[in-house]
Amino acid sequence: MTANVFSYSRDALEGIAAQVLDLATRQGATSCEVDVSEGRGQTVTVRLGEVETIEYNQDKGVGVTVYIGQQKGHASTADFSAEALADTVAAAVNIARYTAADDCAGLADRGLLATEFPALNLFYPWDVGVERSIELARQCEAAARAVDARIRNSEGATVSSQDSQFIYANSHGFMAGFPSSRHSISAAVIAEANGAMQRDYWYSLARHPDDLEPVEQVGRIAGERTVRRLGGRRVKTGRYPVLFESPAASSLIGHFVSAVSGGSLYRKSSFLLDALGKPVFSANVTLDEDPFLLRGFGSSAFDNEGVATCSRRVVDHGVLEGYFLSSYSARKLGMSTTGNAGGPHNLVLHSTGESFDELVRQMGTGLIVTELMGQGINLVTGDYSRGAAGFWVENGQIVYPVEEITIAGNLREMFASISAVANDAIMRGSKKVGSILIDGMTVAGDA
Repeated sequence: MTANVFSYSRDALEGIAAQVLDLATRQGATSCEVDVSEGRGQTVTVRLGEVETIEYNQDKGVGVTVYIGQQKGHASTADFSAEALADTVAAAVNIARYTAADDCAGLADRGLLATEFPALNLFYPWDVGVERSIELARQCEAAARAVDARIRNSEGATVSSQDSQFIYANSHGFMAGFPSSRHSISAAVIAEANGAMQRDYWYSLARHPDDLEPVEQVGRIAGERTVRRLGGRRVKTGRYPVLFESPAASSLIGHFVSAVSGGSLYRKSSFLLDALGKPVFSANVTLDEDPFLLRGFGSSAFDNEGVATCSRRVVDHGVLEGYFLSSYSARKLGMSTTGNAGGPHNLVLHSTGESFDELVRQMGTGLIVTELMGQGINLVTGDYSRGAAGFWVENGQIVYPVEEITIAGNLREMFASISAVANDAIMRGSKKVGSILIDGMTVAGDA
């Protein structure tokens, strides 16, 4: 199947990887690792019924990291010719010769490398074609614009299909890789009423095209989300419960991951230093990592260093059970890698059982956050402050949309005051996170 999609066969990519490893040895490197990749795709955008852009992408690359003892050098190229590969390896070796030795540098330990490679069902090419993509995008946008007469404009609808493959190899004899697919449908429209405009969007993302939401559904949701924001107002400044809608809630887990990842920990730039084995969330929070989720965007039997991944519980009823470490960061911390070079693999936040509507009723009076703006997060202190939009809730009922406000708190306190996680999780990317209810945050609006 891959031969019909890509320009290079798997054997060809493996041959390039082997060639680079041999070149590195002959040029004086004591060890080497190489990543050889190829990708291709098509993206079509329609705006107001007319084709706006048709984009094709096709790229390839080789990334080479060499070690001379514990001196490290890296170089890359998009040219697969023998001459270019030799030049790239030579550049990496020259860099290593002039780099200071680092006692934590080097390949992952041989005994930790993956030896089993289960089928994770990550590759499903979509032979959608340009004409069909245009038709789907038009249907999606039309469904969004048909929701309400107040939808006066559009940012367009997009249909995208991307396929890629890679081989990772190193001097320990490890060589493995796989092809994968990534398809999406999205729409964003603009509504206007009483001289004010609002914009919102929706999208669906999947490995397999059959797992995408129907285009009319994507468009309809985008339209409905846009119209419901009309008439937004500010709220009185105060401290209120805050319910993060599922797409916004995943950012909270992202901040947690950053705080307990190796780079932040060994640099001592995290508010969760030395938190292993201690409560970092409320007891309502349990978080798993599952690298073997079929069709998952974070699925892989090995990380970016070839280290075997494993399913594990990261947070157990609020208690931190594990960090996210590469070989380098683990050595800096005097620990062992967790197989997370390149990041986490499919994080799944357990629900406490309630629906989104039940959490709305549970919080009584407070704020639903559907959109976050700005990057006001300080990982060293945990201080959190971001612009937000959403809906105001009174007596367990949504009463009006909210805009031009700021929510603020401290991540340590926010994590500790999570009272519930809804059962409405949306899997986008490598996180499956339901809506999260936090007991109290400062909401800044009108004085």
